[in-house]
Amino acid sequence: MTQKTSKKTWLRLLSNRYILLSVAFVVWMVFFDTNSWMIHRELNQEIEVLEQRKQQFQKDIQADADFVDTMKDTFEMERYARSHYYLKKDNETIFLIEETDSSQTNQ
Repeated sequence: MTQKTSKKTWLRLLSNRYILLSVAFVVWMVFFDTNSWMIHRELNQEIEVLEQRKQQFQKDIQADADFVDTMKDTFEMERYARSHYYLKKDNETIFLIEETDSSQTNQ
């Protein structure tokens, strides 16, 4: 007797048109609609990636601004030009000394 009543309860719930429409509406909104939950989830993930890139770009901008501030000093500018571009004064001679790895020479 209890099996028949429980089957009837499920059958009654499944055959109720309001419940069927509600379930169909929820399924439609989650998966098939143009503003579905799946699309919103993808867009939120893309927003997170873009915000991380924005933070990285802001760090890069700050580092570049710090570099520009240090280059305002003429001594720092000269030191940077000498070390990176091998610039020299008119009366100087520059010797570049490269160290070789000893394991490469023994081969």
